[in-house]
Amino acid sequence: MKLVLVGMNHQSAPLEVRERMALACGDARTSLREIVLLPDVREVLYLCTCNRIEILAHVPASADAGFLRAFAAAQGGLSEKEAADFLYARENDEAVRHLFRVAAGIDSLVMGEPQILGQVKEAYRQAVRSRTNGILLNKTMHHTFRVAKRIRTETGIADNAVSVSFAAVELAKKIFGDLGGKTVLVVGAGEMAELAARHLIANGAARILVANRTPERAAALAKSFGGTAVPFAEIGRALQEADIVISSTGASGFVINVEMVAAALYRKKNRLLFLIDIAVPRDIEPNAGDIDNVYLYNIDHLQEVVDENRASRMREAVRAEAIIEEEVGRFRAWFDALDVVPTIVALREKLEGVAQGELKDATAWLAGLKEEDRRRVEYLATAMINKILHDPITALKDESADGGGLPYVAAVRRLFGLDRETQKPEGETPSTGH
Repeated sequence: MKLVLVGMNHQSAPLEVRERMALACGDARTSLREIVLLPDVREVLYLCTCNRIEILAHVPASADAGFLRAFAAAQGGLSEKEAADFLYARENDEAVRHLFRVAAGIDSLVMGEPQILGQVKEAYRQAVRSRTNGILLNKTMHHTFRVAKRIRTETGIADNAVSVSFAAVELAKKIFGDLGGKTVLVVGAGEMAELAARHLIANGAARILVANRTPERAAALAKSFGGTAVPFAEIGRALQEADIVISSTGASGFVINVEMVAAALYRKKNRLLFLIDIAVPRDIEPNAGDIDNVYLYNIDHLQEVVDENRASRMREAVRAEAIIEEEVGRFRAWFDALDVVPTIVALREKLEGVAQGELKDATAWLAGLKEEDRRRVEYLATAMINKILHDPITALKDESADGGGLPYVAAVRRLFGLDRETQKPEGETPSTGH
């Protein structure tokens, strides 16, 4: 058996390619059902966010990542060259290490951001609901969540936690110097938009306008911040009042076009207009940035702000990486133990140890026996162990030969306490599933 991970993120692919992948993600459950039907896939998890796609699969030891790479490429309409250039593949330890880094926020655009852990947990819940999980995936994900929690507890990598939204606010402060008295238009009312509004108010913004396709959601968010809801159809008019625009919707096309921005600048008498597009796919037509007195930044431009935040977190990142290496080793020990041979050896050693312990406790009684009789007692204990183990060991070997040994190996190790460290699963108790 083998763990294989295929993915794409902000480091491996440009924004234009990630946009195509994001649009192709669709319903996670549908994608899971499609992937699990691929030859050799036994369990699978599918994570798709605005900045990354990750496919984690349990496959036979003889399989490689090629077929998962082909699936991801076909889903996103990538050419063969694009797939080779932008999709990465990891196996076993490297796959686990990558997953640990993702969940801990080390691999994020903004190091230490907390949002990705929630997204990873949701991807796992989707796998559980779709019954594409199993013993190996369950263990991998519970271990991942434990590692992420440990890193956030034992390091300062998430201190003063930031997000892409916060990075956008930091960029706005660089441009304006002071956000006091500024009017902000937030387009979209999801988590990213809400975080942006929260940070802007904390940094002195005087007025918040909120536009969303769902009027009720816009009104609710605006009310929570003492702002004003704006009909989505009137974004053009709201642009005339705004100094800063932060757009983060899930739209598949441009929400703000060049004409809307040009009209707003004319009516604003060419006052500065600062546009931050943190949506993938992009909400604001890129050519809008060519207009005089308009400053347009997209999510990739935020990397400059992110780099400044990284400096203060690098020392903690080193500590986090050390924790990850330790935990990868622990996972590897468990993973290796799932092979039938070490399990049979461990089972025999466990029972023989029990027998020897009992014989040692009975030393006083055995001392009254003749040497030949003592040897007969020891032989009887060994013979009983062999007879008890015969059927379980035969079953383990047979199931392993047929490729279905993992549940039996895991059950034996659990029932007989063969793992040195047993971990209680955190969170949702999943079905054994597929």
